[in-house]
Amino acid sequence: MKKILSIDGGGIRGIIPGQVLIALEAKLQQKTNNPNARIADFFDFFAGTSTGGILTCILLCPDENDPTKARFSAQEAVNLYIQNGNSIFDANFFDKVRTVVWKAKYKASGIEACLAKYFDQLKLNQLLKPCIVTSYDIGNRDTKFFAQHDYAKLGDKANFWVKDVCRATSAAPTYFQPELIKSLSGDEYACVDGGMFANNPALCAYSEVRNAKGNPTAKDMFVVSIGTGSANKLYPYAQAKNWGDIGWVRPVIDIMMAGAAEVTDYHLLKMFSAQNHQDNYIRIQPTSLGDANPEMDDASKTNIDALIKLGTETAQNCPELDRIVDMLVMGSDPVEF
Repeated sequence: MKKILSIDGGGIRGIIPGQVLIALEAKLQQKTNNPNARIADFFDFFAGTSTGGILTCILLCPDENDPTKARFSAQEAVNLYIQNGNSIFDANFFDKVRTVVWKAKYKASGIEACLAKYFDQLKLNQLLKPCIVTSYDIGNRDTKFFAQHDYAKLGDKANFWVKDVCRATSAAPTYFQPELIKSLSGDEYACVDGGMFANNPALCAYSEVRNAKGNPTAKDMFVVSIGTGSANKLYPYAQAKNWGDIGWVRPVIDIMMAGAAEVTDYHLLKMFSAQNHQDNYIRIQPTSLGDANPEMDDASKTNIDALIKLGTETAQNCPELDRIVDMLVMGSDPVEF
């Protein structure tokens, strides 16, 4: 069984899947009687978009002293947001006003400093497991998948600094400026947030693994897909009918990201069910944000605390978590390309 972990995009709401992973890691440590067990030890393939792409890369970051082991725990991955949220989403009143017409809401320096602290000079091919991180190349009008395993075939054309990959996948329009990312061979791509087309990258992960050696199918895969919460933000007709270009900017982004995530879940449910292997696909997604703000950039302490609470409760109330643990400890089957 190829075990796949997919993590959605959602800005600061990445704390929600992060808390689920903290609970999952703790259960795996208890089950294996290994306090040093890490998420990266149990999944064979990873996929992430935006905040999920950042979490993916942190979880797969190799230890400096033993490059075969994961450097960071799930808690340390989530700490990027808990400890640095205010510096990532830091804007004064005038910054917020100018975003309406002229520039991105936040300067990239905050998030870039955090990514540099976690990844320094780490290269994509050095991540512990095969993975894809999504982005969209606006310069060439093409989807861009940063794939750890492509290095074996394409060399430096497919290799990038991990901190740049994370910056590209999370360059949400209106929030951050696009990232002009260069491969280690010098090829340039002007990238924005992968949530523009794959906020839930689980279907991308399925397709990628489907084309691995042996061509695994649904019966050979175990997919765990974790979302950042369903905002359920409503847009009444009476309000939306009078919107122009500016009025539609944020709602369009929200609707695109939510719709892309939902249609991915729909397709995977149908695909696994068609082969009578629906138990091989698990989607963990809170259907309500409770006291948390649905905005992706609310890094106030009150909202961070609410997101931590929601993520913790999501894990506690997830009936599938113990079954996930049982599946993961059965052994790993590497995905080879």
